[in-house]
Amino acid sequence: MTWKIIADSGCDFREMANLAKDTQFESVPLTIQVENEIFVDDKQLEIDLMMEKMYASSAASKSACPSPDDYLKSFEGADKIFVVTITGTLSGSNNSAQVAKKIFLEEHPDAQIHVIDSLSAGGEVDLLVTKLNELIQQDLSFDEVVEVISRYQEKTKLLFVLAKVDNLVKNGRLSKLLGTVVGLLNIRMVGEASQTGTLELLQKARGPKKALASAIEELLKAGYKGGRLIIAHRNNEKFCQQISQLIQEKYPQAQIETVPTSGLCSFYAEEGGILMGYEI
Repeated sequence: MTWKIIADSGCDFREMANLAKDTQFESVPLTIQVENEIFVDDKQLEIDLMMEKMYASSAASKSACPSPDDYLKSFEGADKIFVVTITGTLSGSNNSAQVAKKIFLEEHPDAQIHVIDSLSAGGEVDLLVTKLNELIQQDLSFDEVVEVISRYQEKTKLLFVLAKVDNLVKNGRLSKLLGTVVGLLNIRMVGEASQTGTLELLQKARGPKKALASAIEELLKAGYKGGRLIIAHRNNEKFCQQISQLIQEKYPQAQIETVPTSGLCSFYAEEGGILMGYEI
């Protein structure tokens, strides 16, 4: 009996330490297109180079989801498979995984596959993947893991803090005027992933200090009480250190992990951006 935990690159992990017995982790990359150049979001990706080229281009950069065949290849060699994808509102990755599941089960009827739409990205996806590994380590059955991870997902959330919004403007999701204001006035966009997987703005904070205060305020408002956090960041270790210190002053028992954003999450969060997953 072999388990696999599979995540697209809405997850920041490229590999996982301390995997459960008979368990493998595999990352299925999305791709990012900057003008005519395609960047594959795997562990070989030079994220700094990709970001540099993205900011140098006046054209909108785009991401593309894995194909069903990409997922089919990742399923090979396991009979108990969990897949976690970035929110379906931003990508077709979950749909590709569902198509692959149907095809794979036709060919391998004894396999068990559960596909999870994270309704999120970054740190919250990282939390779900980490929890799956812990549940498998507990020698639970496949159905028991499905049941527990489904309940767990109801108790996780994503908070984001964006210092740049160039991509949102280039892709028409924010007005050029608002994008200019964000840049000129040093505004940070503080928001969350909604229950339906959309990214919702909660506050506009001017400067890093107010952004930090706003992030803490929104964490507590959402019901955070000292649970685990995974903070995915794009070149913003200072903010990670500051928010970690404030949280641990109030909740000394809090488990806090910081990780650099994947290529895809760097694409969405942009320079200085934070995608923080936490338990409530």
